Amino acid sequence: MRVRDLTVSFHGAERTVHAVDGVSYDLSPGEMLAVVGESGCGKSVTSMAVMGLLPPTARVGGSIELDGRELVGAPEKELGSLRGRRLSMIFQEPMTSLNPVLTIGRQITEVLVRHQGLKRREARERAVELLGLVGIPAPRTRVDEYPHQLSGGMRQRVMIAIAVACDPAVLIADEPTTALDVTVQAGILDVLRSLRERLGTAIVLITHDLGVVADAADRVLVMYAGRPAEQAPVDELFAAPGHPYTRGLLGAVLRPGSRTAGGRARLNEIPGLVPDLREQPAGCSFAPRCASAAADCLEIRPLMAPASGTHRIACHHPAGPAAPGPARSGVNEEAVELAVTEENGGTVR
Repeated sequence: MRVRDLTVSFHGAERTVHAVDGVSYDLSPGEMLAVVGESGCGKSVTSMAVMGLLPPTARVGGSIELDGRELVGAPEKELGSLRGRRLSMIFQEPMTSLNPVLTIGRQITEVLVRHQGLKRREARERAVELLGLVGIPAPRTRVDEYPHQLSGGMRQRVMIAIAVACDPAVLIADEPTTALDVTVQAGILDVLRSLRERLGTAIVLITHDLGVVADAADRVLVMYAGRPAEQAPVDELFAAPGHPYTRGLLGAVLRPGSRTAGGRARLNEIPGLVPDLREQPAGCSFAPRCASAAADCLEIRPLMAPASGTHRIACHHPAGPAAPGPARSGVNEEAVELAVTEENGGTVR
């Protein structure tokens, strides 16, 4: 999939809100791209635009190509034939996404009957197979149960089963591990790894969890206030973050053993809030919260530019890979060390 200069705006009676502005990325088979940022930064809106699921009030610009086919402006009938077959999505909250009055099996077979033309009996057997694939025990029993009879982790796995039923080329996972305990979270990540290894599925992972990013992603796209801030391979971004916002996110990672004088753990904070998208500043969106902001940051919007190789940063004054002292003072070095994958053995500390 190839996304170029994607924009999404919502037109109201009084003003226009630019929710996404200038997002670009490429996605290769079997690759996992993590999209991170605070709530309200446009991560989910970007993915809903890719899926063609935004309301009529939204205006989508730029280009989204899947297998060389342009999706922006494509008729709904064409998008409907792609959704669930070549392009699929795991939504954030399974309890509100699954139909409470239909069995799990019915909701999985619906996709198979529509996109693959299977008979009901064949689709049911495939549904049982898919439930086993995503790690649900006793799939022949579970296939006839309703969403309320399953745990949160199982419902999330059902969502994955529906999303991958037709072996899509691209899978968008919108915070698939939110509100799950660490054991279930690990299981969900194992399922996603298995899918891309066995089926070659490309995955866009939307998450707030930088530990998940370090453990599972190949590349990272950092978004702020609807705009791309930084994009890089995961190990390079964690080892040498260039954008002040990225450094702030990494600095906010909890490090084991950190204590204040009162004996309580204290996270580093990024001062201020994400700006109101109805009133974006003329220059850098992050400038009001950035301790290193200069005059040009307040007046000129920075655009994504190469830092090194495939590492790109939208910042007038980025930190270099070996920038000393104050330029990297926002980085919690121990937290970064905890998140970076060690080359020796490939484990995560």
